Amino acid sequence: MSDREEIKPTAHDLMEFHVEALYTHDHNMRLRTINEPWPGEAPAPRFFLGRTIEGTSVIRFRYDVPEMLIDQLESLCADEPIIKDLHTKPKHFDAYMNLLQGERFTMGPCYLVPGELAPTIQVVSITRENMTEFLRGGFEWLTSEIDYAQPCIALVRESRTVSICRSVRITSRAHEAGLETLEEFRGRGYASAVVAG
Repeated sequence: MSDREEIKPTAHDLMEFHVEALYTHDHNMRLRTINEPWPGEAPAPRFFLGRTIEGTSVIRFRYDVPEMLIDQLESLCADEPIIKDLHTKPKHFDAYMNLLQGERFTMGPCYLVPGELAPTIQVVSITRENMTEFLRGGFEWLTSEIDYAQPCIALVRESRTVSICRSVRITSRAHEAGLETLEEFRGRGYASAVVAG
């Protein structure tokens, strides 16, 4: 294999990168906290189920979930069908919520952004040195996080930041992107530009 060729990760590998970036783990691969770069440690969820388009799943449990409950949840996970629509809830969603006595959940797709991707619209890097110039008119809240969420890339229109992408969960193998576009500027391709940046 030449130096230019890369081994491409499988969808399962990418899901492993994803869960490792989202949460801290103990030596038993049990979830501990949400892996955010700024100070403070919020507890991780009790259960994570990441399904891939390959038909595999990555399952994690928080350190304090009892073994008997883990066994029940793992049995249900083994019966999950291959996903065809990214917006479909798991087959056993209601059973997971009942067993965990869950009140809320999150779900959504996860994407790989290729390293060679380049923005098609000019973007700017936001740092502590230039943040007062760019973080106004909707993104002032980011000033308290700017040192932790780097790199931070913005698209500026009408002398203000309208779309921003920053690293919000970081590991040695992956960065999870936090992406926000002001509502009145959505649907113009700005999010793609800042992600590529």
